[in-house]
Amino acid sequence: MHDDQTPSPWMVRHAQLVTPGSSLLDVACGRGRHAKFFARHGALVTAVDINEAALASFFGFNDIVQERRDLEKYGWPYAPESFDCIVVCNYLWRPNAMSMLASIKPGGLLLYETFMDGNERFGSPSRQEHLLRANELLQWVEGSFDTLATEQNYEFGRGGVPVAKKQKIAARKHAPMAVVDAATDRAENGSPAA
Repeated sequence: MHDDQTPSPWMVRHAQLVTPGSSLLDVACGRGRHAKFFARHGALVTAVDINEAALASFFGFNDIVQERRDLEKYGWPYAPESFDCIVVCNYLWRPNAMSMLASIKPGGLLLYETFMDGNERFGSPSRQEHLLRANELLQWVEGSFDTLATEQNYEFGRGGVPVAKKQKIAARKHAPMAVVDAATDRAENGSPAA
């Protein structure tokens, strides 16, 4: 379906939303196709995966922080509002979902894509705990994020044959409303000071 070097078309399509200098976490990064892609485009990337051999593929990418962590056994290690962007591709561990979303800074970005119900007919993953339910990503971000783009559909291989069923989202976390200083507001509007 994909090689381990070519970034997902979904990530490439939304890459312009990630500004240079943004702190970005690539969750379950594997061999780093997205970490490397976003680092080349100026993001300050942290790549996390349980697989030490996969992380070894980062040799020569000294500007990417690599972390070997078992996110499923030990939980979500990152503090709230730690990253400008979190990227996840082909990975799902629901127990960490809300903590992961909390780790995105206000105004920050979530780029997520993984397999959903219906993918079992194509092979792995096929267990329900590894497949998103219909509209699940939209439910995760409801109330805290603005959805910029979303898809849930089949992916097609050569000859137009379906090879997977995926759900995808690009969403921006709500930024807090700016508090306007009353004195500044009065001055700008020509009102006398109190």
